[in-house]
Amino acid sequence: MSVGIGIIGLAESGRTTIFNALARGKADTGGQMQKAPHIGIAKVPDPRLGKLTELFKPKKTTPAEVKYLDIGASLKSLDKDTAISGEYLSQLSSVDALINVVRAFTDESIPHTEGSVDVARDMAAMNLELAYSDLAIIERRLNRIEASLKSAKADECHSLHHEQELLGRVKSRLDKDIPIREQDLTEEENRLTTGYQFLSAKPLLTVVNIGEDQLPHAKTLEEDLNQQLSHPNHRITTLCGKLEMELVQLDETSAESFLTEFGLTETGLERAIKLSYGLLGLITFLTTGPDEVRAWPIRQGTNASKAAGKIHSDIERGFIRAEVITYDDLIDYGSIAEGRKRGLLRLEGKNYTVKDGDVINFLFNV
Repeated sequence: MSVGIGIIGLAESGRTTIFNALARGKADTGGQMQKAPHIGIAKVPDPRLGKLTELFKPKKTTPAEVKYLDIGASLKSLDKDTAISGEYLSQLSSVDALINVVRAFTDESIPHTEGSVDVARDMAAMNLELAYSDLAIIERRLNRIEASLKSAKADECHSLHHEQELLGRVKSRLDKDIPIREQDLTEEENRLTTGYQFLSAKPLLTVVNIGEDQLPHAKTLEEDLNQQLSHPNHRITTLCGKLEMELVQLDETSAESFLTEFGLTETGLERAIKLSYGLLGLITFLTTGPDEVRAWPIRQGTNASKAAGKIHSDIERGFIRAEVITYDDLIDYGSIAEGRKRGLLRLEGKNYTVKDGDVINFLFNV
């Protein structure tokens, strides 16, 4: 599956700097609204791919990818009926999750629009912007439902009244500053609202953009903010955008030295990807062979047949069985053949639930 993440943030938060760091982009950070969103593709870091590449020596290695979209403007500035605003909101509504960049760094040359740095205040302000966008969608739909009810047939009225009641309930909670991702909706209600692509319903990762002087206290700040402000579908992490943007321009050896200098064990990109995967409920299975070693992101709970379909619909349609070995067992014993010999290579049917790190060979016939 293709994973898309939209990057939002208030003015002067460092939103586009974070985009450049995550997607190795070179977008202008001047803050002007662009004619089209910035779009970048990032390779998902996965050390397992390196080990499997050493083992199988394939012609190519393909990591999973994440598409990042930076709208290059605040959501408030999109509150206009223009072609550009429509394109921005359309693309933003289609992403799987959102990253909200919130400023924690101080820089006298870049004054904060509110006159001071306040992470909790700015997080609340963005929640209001997301809610405002969703409320506008709900108002338009409720008006159309009201008009449709005047001429609807009896069987249509029941469905329209049910939708009207659900949207009214969602609206009342949005009015109380409860984003849709935190509302207690049933599985069926979530399914009914999915088509609207509400922004406040999307899983949210808040990236607190800190300065280099704050790095020694980053972990404590992150823990405190998560304890106070996070929710099941909302996590918070700290990241120094300026440092990360410099880091992605370095070669691997220089980057490792750079991380060591600042006492970091992983890049902000790696941490943000892990958290995003967790919020989206994603895991990774792996395929190997002489032609390609590849990582495939899927939803947690996906069965073997559906996982096969991520590779090609023909494999799902003609699924026979899956040969499965865990990544750890494969690395420990050095080959598929040795894993089979030791009874570690399993044959699984189409209803087998794929686990993170499963190395799978699908057998099929079409």
